[in-house]
Amino acid sequence: MEKIIDENKQGDSLVLDQKKDNTRKLYIESYGCQMNFSDSEIVASILAKEGFNTTQQMEEADLVLVNTCSIREKAEQTVRKRLEAFNAVKRINPKMKVGVLGCMAERLKSKFLEEEKIVDMVVGPDAYKDLPNLVAEVDEGRDAVNVILSKEETYGDVAPVRLNSNGVSAFVSITRGCDNMCTFCVVPFTRGRERSRDPQSIIEEINDLWNRGFKEVTLLGQNVDSYLWYGGGLKKDFAKASEMQKATAINFAGLLDMVAQAQPKMRFRFSTSNPQDMTLDVIEAMAEHKNICKYIHLPVQSGSNRILNAMNRLHTREEYFELIDNIRKIIPDCAISQDMIAGFPTETEEDHQDTLSLMEYVKYDFGFMFAYSERPGTLAERKMEDDVPQDVKKRRLTEIINLQQKHSLYRTQQHLGKVEEVLIEGPSKKSDAHWMGRNTQNTVVVFPKENYKVGDFVNVKINDCTSATLIGEAVGYSDNN
Repeated sequence: MEKIIDENKQGDSLVLDQKKDNTRKLYIESYGCQMNFSDSEIVASILAKEGFNTTQQMEEADLVLVNTCSIREKAEQTVRKRLEAFNAVKRINPKMKVGVLGCMAERLKSKFLEEEKIVDMVVGPDAYKDLPNLVAEVDEGRDAVNVILSKEETYGDVAPVRLNSNGVSAFVSITRGCDNMCTFCVVPFTRGRERSRDPQSIIEEINDLWNRGFKEVTLLGQNVDSYLWYGGGLKKDFAKASEMQKATAINFAGLLDMVAQAQPKMRFRFSTSNPQDMTLDVIEAMAEHKNICKYIHLPVQSGSNRILNAMNRLHTREEYFELIDNIRKIIPDCAISQDMIAGFPTETEEDHQDTLSLMEYVKYDFGFMFAYSERPGTLAERKMEDDVPQDVKKRRLTEIINLQQKHSLYRTQQHLGKVEEVLIEGPSKKSDAHWMGRNTQNTVVVFPKENYKVGDFVNVKINDCTSATLIGEAVGYSDNN
């Protein structure tokens, strides 16, 4: 389960890497996970070579693309509503072409052209290098579809255009796809098998970002802990690798060590982890390097062993607790966040209470919580009855959210009185007189601007807090500048 976001709605953002000779305009909206936003940057890079510069004004666009999410029904409904808005613009500008990208495109394929008459082009997550051909098809008045999943494509050779960038933080994809086959999840069907990117190309992209002034990178993957590079190929084929390949293979802990040493002044985050794949060496690598942020997004989905088994989550409640205990022991100040599903098929009140008791044990810093949404094609949709009534789902979700808010306040209160390093990302949404940044735990920190600027690492004394935000005052630059 991943946070549903619209990355296009950033009024103060910058669109970087515009080419002076490009004459066509491209407008992109991204919905869903951070990987979709990263993919949109790859798309913009590919189309820049075809004469497109990005614009934030849909009305002036020659090509409008929406990068979609299928993780929940609500996410798909949001996309369909946006297509209605695109249609209104297209009536005024009939030459404008509309394309659908991402997981929703992969799930629905050519059916999308039938359901949404406004759509001219449908492109799956592994087919973006075919965009020049698809755009040419559309320019000639034909619908275009490519939703073929790849076993090799990582886009490691594409330098992304940084869309909606604050010039400080950037995403770098390290893996694609997922092999875990959770019964509620469409990702394996829309993004294919796990494959990892050449670490050298990752380092090169990070070095380029540093040279361009970026200060923080988030390493992205559907399951970053499954990162494994042994010279190419799918993770599942590692058993067939030569002894030399196995001996020199780089896992996720090794990659963290490489990036931390490559740019010791840059901060690194990663998302998303899977409890069944996170190993002690990853936690130890985080503890060893100051520039790896002390924050782990560790989705659990349920606190009930019975429900975890029905979800095909290959860890138990007890194994999850052991992992949490190891994180707390090795990195005492590490923040942990969660994904939680309320009302999975057959969930009883006892199962729900198990979830609440797990939350009490961990006391997450924050989380992303949803009522179960049946997704077409998943094992849960094919084999399990969605039998928990909506009012029960809603009540259980409310109880989960209320408990998380309580824990979030408890966690932010632990920062009071401390001096913490904050990377300034931009102005506060609520006050032009204040900066907004994040500490190593990924908690938002707000403080008066004074003479500091975006991209500065500043030591901030925390004086107050809400359940989501720390409020303080700067006491000087940190040693990281």
